[in-house]
Amino acid sequence: MPERRKRDKESGTVTEVSQMTRRHTTKHVLKLYVTGMTPNSVRAIENLRRICEEHLKGNYELEVIDIYQHPTLASGEQIIAAPTLVKKLPLPLRRFIGDLSDTDKILLGLDVKAAKSKK
Repeated sequence: MPERRKRDKESGTVTEVSQMTRRHTTKHVLKLYVTGMTPNSVRAIENLRRICEEHLKGNYELEVIDIYQHPTLASGEQIIAAPTLVKKLPLPLRRFIGDLSDTDKILLGLDVKAAKSKK
């Protein structure tokens, strides 16, 4: 499903919104705070986009925020490290720090994948 990108004129942040989002009630609202185009930030963006496209099937809204350009947005969310992913919806709110390379851990935290039961 094609995506469209919105740029907030006031903050300058870029939001990717899937067209499928409107059809589903349980949309994932995600904010990824990065520090410019550092290797960790680039990896986090790539990993998160892959995870979203493969597992959320376009049912998400992703906003990437560069904290160098918008430090007030980061301080408002109390971001102390980057990259940091904040899952706003569905509740509960969750945070992930790092390059998001542990796909299973991210899917579990996003409530997309059930935890494996211990035997």
